[in-house]
Amino acid sequence: MDYAIILGGGKGLRMGTDIPKQFLPVGGIPILMRTIRRFREYSDALKIILVLPESQQDYWRKLCEEYDFREDYQIANGGETRFHSISNGLALIPDDAEGVVAVHDGVRPFPSVEVIRRCYDTARKTGSAVPVTPVIETLRHVTPAQPEGVTVPRGDYRLVQTPQAFDIQLHKRAYRQPYNDGFTDDASVVEAYFNFQHSSLNIELSRITLVEGNRENIKITTPFDLKIAEVLAEHDKEDDK
Repeated sequence: MDYAIILGGGKGLRMGTDIPKQFLPVGGIPILMRTIRRFREYSDALKIILVLPESQQDYWRKLCEEYDFREDYQIANGGETRFHSISNGLALIPDDAEGVVAVHDGVRPFPSVEVIRRCYDTARKTGSAVPVTPVIETLRHVTPAQPEGVTVPRGDYRLVQTPQAFDIQLHKRAYRQPYNDGFTDDASVVEAYFNFQHSSLNIELSRITLVEGNRENIKITTPFDLKIAEVLAEHDKEDDK
């Protein structure tokens, strides 16, 4: 059985709105609903777990009534950090479950179904799958000692997206380790687990597998992102015709 944990937390501070960004409409539909529906497009059988701060759940339920949103999913309470929110989501997955779990940012409503499928299929084979895209801008590494920076080869870098997919048992083990503020995504949590447990792990599962993402899979966090998202939603509409 495969699972998706969709993170719906956020306060919308960078968005400059009173409404949390995951609830803002894009193309007439709240962002979070678009995200859940995209995963449902991938698979009707997928078990979806939505992680939301307890303080936002009543508002979400009202939105679901307003938009007649009837998708099947479970809700887990958000935690103090992303790490703790994902831990709460993982707790709803049975301890003996087998399959793949993918963790996805709720404010990324445009992962292609092809990318979602690629992540699950790859994680099933290698234990992990993290979607990335090439860096297309020039990069400069800036430090206090060298404020003018130095150009670095952009071909050595990738932009990391979600969904990040992992073998369920591997992911559950990784999230049993103590929290570290260096954990910025699921890949960093699993890598820390690998580094700690390397000697007892199957070497084939002791690395993160990167897969091709899609550039439309933006994370909506600013008013500019919202404008881009409206254009992407319009393209989605055209593709559905």
